[in-house]
Amino acid sequence: MERIVIIGGHGKVALHLAGLLAERGDEAVSVVRNPDHRADVEAAGGQPLVLDVEKADVDEMAAAFDGADAVVWSAGAGGGSAERTYAVDRDAAQRAVDAAAKAGVRRFVMVSWIGSTPDHGIPEDDPFFAYADAKLQADDHLRASDLDWTILGPGTLTLDPPTGRITTAPQGKGEVGRADVAAVVAASLVQSATIGRFIRFGAGDTLIAEALVSDSEGASA
Repeated sequence: MERIVIIGGHGKVALHLAGLLAERGDEAVSVVRNPDHRADVEAAGGQPLVLDVEKADVDEMAAAFDGADAVVWSAGAGGGSAERTYAVDRDAAQRAVDAAAKAGVRRFVMVSWIGSTPDHGIPEDDPFFAYADAKLQADDHLRASDLDWTILGPGTLTLDPPTGRITTAPQGKGEVGRADVAAVVAASLVQSATIGRFIRFGAGDTLIAEALVSDSEGASA
């Protein structure tokens, strides 16, 4: 059994992930900001830990990660002001990376987005730019660390039922169900071939476990 800390524990992907981890016998510790969300986390199979990562410093996060085998970042500001987007999607994510290193947690999986590359093409006057820029800076911070990292880039998220299949060479928006994103995270945690890679993916026909070890064009270091 492994202890996995999930940041952004009340998100739809995170709730699916907590259930998947619990089903395979792991301990899912789901970090939530709102105490009222504890019941939802417990119902999904996770153990709630109340901590506002937007305000928590590195030491506070490191304490939350103590004894963990891996950290999963699945949090986000969810739109709104650019200021808060940077505060959560960049600054808090970067502190989480530093906290994992401080706590001695080697494994870190970042849930990013399909376009998180320097040439994402989002103009600065586009409301989406703050998110794209913040995510890229967070991803680059993780890449520059000494952790055993994986960055996952799902396409547009949907509420489609799980299929257990994806493609790592997605086309267009690369739509993919949140349940399958959670399954990709769960598989990545136990698949060493995903370490040191940015993996873009969308809904597809290849079993997740097989897709993650393939040498397809969509998977890159």
